[in-house]
Amino acid sequence: MLRQATDADLNQVEEGYQKHFLHEKEHGAFTVFQEGVYPTRADAAKALSKGALHVYEENGDILGSIIVDRNQPDEYETIDWPSRAPAEKVMVIHLVMVCPEAAGKGIGSSLVKYAMERARHHSCEVVRLDTGAQNIPAASLYKKLGFQLAETGTMKVGGVISHTGHLFFEKTL
Repeated sequence: MLRQATDADLNQVEEGYQKHFLHEKEHGAFTVFQEGVYPTRADAAKALSKGALHVYEENGDILGSIIVDRNQPDEYETIDWPSRAPAEKVMVIHLVMVCPEAAGKGIGSSLVKYAMERARHHSCEVVRLDTGAQNIPAASLYKKLGFQLAETGTMKVGGVISHTGHLFFEKTL
């Protein structure tokens, strides 16, 4: 079930982040996330307080989470986006996280589709997101779901981790 997160979900969302860090240490990293830097429980709590944190729950277990809102990172101002949608018509996906044990089950796809439905519900015309070029699974998923690559550039992931070779995607709804 996809739904807006509650305070009761924070522990499991944080556990999902920790499982991700451990998985990348053991199997190699696709992301530039850094344990204790981004993403953290504080990031999830901040998104929760703004109504932007959503979860994928199955049998009481949180298997994935996503942060979705209208806040475009500063770097988005320099991107030559395919659409010229005004800011109030743009929804942004900031963080898609799937617990490693649930990978490959379509949860990431479900989370992104859920975000697109929320965008439509809020009368948005486009959805924007970004990911590292090295995050091949995420980039492939976004392309499969119809997102168009707008540009490659530099990004401060989570506002704190500098990364070059970042991909900026947009999908018109």
